[in-house]
Amino acid sequence: MRVAFLVAPEGVEQVELTEPWKAAKDAGHEPVLVSTEAGKVQGFNHLDKADTFDVDEVVGETSANSFGGLVLPGGVANPDFLRLDEKAVAFVKDFFDQGRPVAAICHAPWTLVEADVVRGRVLTSWPSLKTDIRNAGGTWVDEQVKICDHGSNQLVTSRKPDDLKAFCNAFLHVFAGEAG
Repeated sequence: MRVAFLVAPEGVEQVELTEPWKAAKDAGHEPVLVSTEAGKVQGFNHLDKADTFDVDEVVGETSANSFGGLVLPGGVANPDFLRLDEKAVAFVKDFFDQGRPVAAICHAPWTLVEADVVRGRVLTSWPSLKTDIRNAGGTWVDEQVKICDHGSNQLVTSRKPDDLKAFCNAFLHVFAGEAG
């Protein structure tokens, strides 16, 4: 399965990109780095610059049709940039409209809130997003990983980098069900 990893040009929490990427690749999926601009994206270790990564495809020049699933890494700035980009928000919403699985960790649900896809859903995130999720019609829970089936697709969410192992296991399980 081709798996889109959507990130802004700057601000992605590096470990929330690299660990799920490796997990997807090790499981036989084809991870594809999608961003709002061509070139490179700048990873961060919290607030410190880390590595850069080559963008494979650009939002607006690709579509959810060419992917089996979507992973949204976190970082505070990353989803804040994405939720201001209409094409990125539309790209995310399209996965929900098409019933394709989506996985989001840490602050990434901010982009889901902007896409208006959390209404009636149960999800987790970094605790500071609790009110935003509730105001958008979702139910926030404080759990290591949450798989929500209440909607057109399966949504996998986790709170923080410490949850990455559970997050990767959960989204790989969900994506395997879609690929099978």
